[in-house]
Amino acid sequence: MSAEPISRREIRAAARKRSDRQNMLIAALSTIIVIGGGILLVTTRQGWPVVQETFFSVDAFRMSFPDILRGFWIDVKLFLVVEVLVLIFSLLVAVLRSTRAPALYPFRLISAVSTDLFRGIPTILVVYLIGFGIPALALPGVPNDPIILAAIALTISYTAYVSEVFRAGIDSVHPGQRGAALAVGLSRAQAMRFVILPQAVRNVIPPLLNDFISLQKDVALVSVLGIVEAFRVAQIEAASTFNYTPLLAAASLYVIVTVPLSLFLDRMQKRDRGRRRLEEARR
Repeated sequence: MSAEPISRREIRAAARKRSDRQNMLIAALSTIIVIGGGILLVTTRQGWPVVQETFFSVDAFRMSFPDILRGFWIDVKLFLVVEVLVLIFSLLVAVLRSTRAPALYPFRLISAVSTDLFRGIPTILVVYLIGFGIPALALPGVPNDPIILAAIALTISYTAYVSEVFRAGIDSVHPGQRGAALAVGLSRAQAMRFVILPQAVRNVIPPLLNDFISLQKDVALVSVLGIVEAFRVAQIEAASTFNYTPLLAAASLYVIVTVPLSLFLDRMQKRDRGRRRLEEARR
């Protein structure tokens, strides 16, 4: 009894599998060669033992890591609070800059000026200005706690960036969506709330996550105010022992947090590209 003929689809699928296996093998070999060559180049240098002891000391890592981890929880808590505040204020600024109501013109002007101003100032300078400037004013009722001032500074700086992301999302929604919402009887405020903003937020989730990954790292800037968080603890440990391994210990904690967020961001961007291609194919 003769075997059934192989279809062209099966032949193409088998060829594709062979090609995928070959590509994976080539990628693995090239990765081993490049990374292995780089490691070999570094570890065979004459000064490597000194570098290893100064930056990669197992004993220094083990001794400093518990204190750095305790300091890192300050970073995490500060990041979570600032993230919520940035989402609220940046969305408010974006909506204000998108509205055309004459009565709101002063607020639009203030939002535009503050956004352009704080986007142009490095975040570390904003932390300096808020952290040292507000206590110097000695204003009654204004908190002088460095952590609160650091949260205010980070919120101001990142609100300027994230508000532009939200505004781009609002502008990306087709004008016909607003017209359709008004045609069915919704007010302009209702159209913005129930029609425009849901689509805008969905469109800008990937860049939002990217900004919050940057925020997680920039939380370390608050150490300039004397806050004993992870980076500050690592600096103290390094200065007292003349060994820089504690700085790598602090860096490892930031990597542990940011890498999963980056992978999640890549996955969301891939899914968003697939959704857009599907929508374009349906048109």
